[in-house]
Amino acid sequence: MKKGSIFKRIFLFYYEGFKNMTVGKKLWFIIIIKLFIMFAILKIFFFKDFLNNKFDTEEEKGDYVIEQLTKGL
Repeated sequence: MKKGSIFKRIFLFYYEGFKNMTVGKKLWFIIIIKLFIMFAILKIFFFKDFLNNKFDTEEEKGDYVIEQLTKGL
């Protein structure tokens, strides 16, 4: 067994594995594009900053969140 840092061996294991991929590179590229769309594009258009638009102070925001969380109890 080779001597060396465990972190270096783990890094080299994954580095060599990704370097030798053929189909996997395309799949990782598709996954990265999907994650970018989900977190960047959709957030901009669908998840507006509701609390900042509706309330002025942090206390009002906190009261609203607590009210919404305990409403069903």
